[in-house]
Amino acid sequence: MTGQASGPRPPAGTSDASADACAADAYSCEAPVLAPERAAQLDHALSLEYLSVGWNVIEGVVGVGAALAAGSVALLGFGLDSFVECASALVLVWRLRSERAAAAAGRALDRAAVERLDRRAHRLVGLSLFLLAAFVAGDALWTLWRRERPEPSPVGIALTALSLGVMVWLARAKRRAAARLASRALQADSFQTTACWWLSLVTLGGIGLNALFAWWWADPVAALGMTWFLVAEGREAWRGEDCGCA
Repeated sequence: MTGQASGPRPPAGTSDASADACAADAYSCEAPVLAPERAAQLDHALSLEYLSVGWNVIEGVVGVGAALAAGSVALLGFGLDSFVECASALVLVWRLRSERAAAAAGRALDRAAVERLDRRAHRLVGLSLFLLAAFVAGDALWTLWRRERPEPSPVGIALTALSLGVMVWLARAKRRAAARLASRALQADSFQTTACWWLSLVTLGGIGLNALFAWWWADPVAALGMTWFLVAEGREAWRGEDCGCA
């Protein structure tokens, strides 16, 4: 009939007030499809994660290659962090696609199911932070102990400088997407992107000081300086606490 509402019908016996509540919240009722606004938000968040995967694969390959050529522990930690960031993005792709796939099948996940997905994804993001912190700390201490002197790396300097701009943009975009979706897992992932920005800055400082003044120790000290930050935020992510990255 012309003029009739085309949106999903509330369950039989639902009052007009309940129907209004269903329209306002995609998870307040057993709706047969996901609310269009949330579907668009999920698609946007997925596009950010796909971009994260692509950028971090390139960054990781170039960073590790430059680190091996120069013998730089800070640059190696930076390059491996790119792969951890890639893994974190893939976790979020899985989390977001799980909700999106449910919608494509003609149903919307209820709030409890979404929160379960978030908790699982959140812990995996936290675990990736722990692994990164352990590797960076161990390699930095070993380098200081052996007094290994890295070579200057123009490629590393250019890469970390470029990463500063990319990571700050991605982190902000992910925080906005996390707020719209009310996703703590996505918020934790946005922090990991912020951590990558800080690691880019610290790495650039370390390899830059080595290149300018031949301060070999600045390289591993720069790598070591990030570990406490990564451990603290990894712990918060594992516990499911707000990461405070906004």
